[in-house]
Amino acid sequence: MDSKTIQILIAMVTYMAVVVLIGVLCTKKANKNSENYFLGGRSLGPWVTAMSAEASDMSGWLLMGLPGVAYWSGLADASWTAIGLAVGTYLNWLIVSKRLRRYSIRANNSITLPEFFSNRFREKNKVIMTLAALFILIFFTVYASSCLVTCGKLFSTLFGMPYITMMIIGAIFVLAYTLLGGFLAESASDFMQAIVMIIALSVIVIISTIKAGGLGAVIENAQSIPGFLEFFGIANPKLDNVTKEQIVEAGKPVFKAASEYGWLKICSMLAWGLGYFGMPQVLLRFMAIRKEDELKRSRRIAMVWVVISLAVAVFIGIVGRTLYPTVHLSATDAENIFITLATTSLPAIIAGFVMAGILAATISSSDSYLLIAASAFAKNIFQGVFKKKAGDKQVMLVSRITLLVIALIAIIIALDEDSVIFQIVSFAWAGFGATFGPLILFSLFWKRTNRAGAIAGMVGGAAMVFIWKLLISKLGGAFAIYELLPAFIFSSICIVVVSLLTAPPSKEIQEDFEAVKTNKSID
Repeated sequence: MDSKTIQILIAMVTYMAVVVLIGVLCTKKANKNSENYFLGGRSLGPWVTAMSAEASDMSGWLLMGLPGVAYWSGLADASWTAIGLAVGTYLNWLIVSKRLRRYSIRANNSITLPEFFSNRFREKNKVIMTLAALFILIFFTVYASSCLVTCGKLFSTLFGMPYITMMIIGAIFVLAYTLLGGFLAESASDFMQAIVMIIALSVIVIISTIKAGGLGAVIENAQSIPGFLEFFGIANPKLDNVTKEQIVEAGKPVFKAASEYGWLKICSMLAWGLGYFGMPQVLLRFMAIRKEDELKRSRRIAMVWVVISLAVAVFIGIVGRTLYPTVHLSATDAENIFITLATTSLPAIIAGFVMAGILAATISSSDSYLLIAASAFAKNIFQGVFKKKAGDKQVMLVSRITLLVIALIAIIIALDEDSVIFQIVSFAWAGFGATFGPLILFSLFWKRTNRAGAIAGMVGGAAMVFIWKLLISKLGGAFAIYELLPAFIFSSICIVVVSLLTAPPSKEIQEDFEAVKTNKSID
């Protein structure tokens, strides 16, 4: 290693040491009981709630996936996705957070999402709980693999080491940290990591813009590429038929004529916002805040962070095309543009801390995914179905074993070095959004929703994600729309139709609904 690489490594190791220290400090409280381990004892303040929710949600794709999309094809795809996410974030905090926090307490003090659904409908045979836990296991395993791909790309690019080796090392670190401190450590470190992420984004975009000759030069370069700086058009890199890499002539990348970016594609990208209603890592923060009244402040903090981060991430891809037009010649490699900008524009030691921003994003997401998936199995399937008298120690032991198994499966999925982070995340995002999003909304706001409707909505939404992605989307045209939108609509229809065709909820369930609806707070 040269001196610059060593300085970057020192900075990143320092950062990782701080993260581990947070885990150690939280260990005692986390291991007190399962509620503390899985939900932090409902003790999160408004700042930690907001920042940890967004950091765990955005993950490494904010610093690598989103800039990579903007670098590769321009403004349209990345910007409409960012707009959809910003709107979805706001609506989720505005209409879901308070009602869910209140209802989770009313529903027998539920501490996981499957437990909330099961208690909400007062089921005895735990079908909803089991199904919800299984879907969480499936989609979070896919989600966690995207984080490991990020780790592998980051370390292999920085240190010139084999991708698979670096990916596995990253997985071991994340796993060890999650085993150590649970939800409280995860949320505390996520707060710090959210700060690191937004600073890293802001520093890179400012310095890179100056290096590129200013904002005018960046815009001028983007406008010279057909469709690159348009909201209703998209750039088309011209690819070599053999290597599938972008063709370069006279030192410049070659683009074909711009393609149209119609309303169907816009709706497809805006549909990303629907995913928020079903994201367990965000919904758990709503349940974990110490006071319902603090959610309003959390919403404001979260929105400022989200808008700034998304806007800057998109612009980083645009700036990257100006500074390094021929460095990244494939959609997969384009996701390294943030790393390229950081390592070439900053002093080594500062670049190391900026690289820690990517590591921060990855850790903050992967530990959330692993922990929630493990809790879904240990708390909701092992204790909820197979061994109802299991104590906290048994539940936490099973949780840790489950963590190991999920991490192993995620590593296997992440072995493909050519994986595109954005594409992996989009599938898992659709899975959660369609499986749980409609059910959350109907459970909180429609009293007629019953247990049969809930089961139909979950199964229908999850199944449609796979069917649309693997079969229907292949037909092209209007059918190529992002699978989240049709699956979300189908899940909603299933809930309404099946609920109306079957018996209404019991008197006790309806009383719970009215109590949550009318009470201002249950603290």
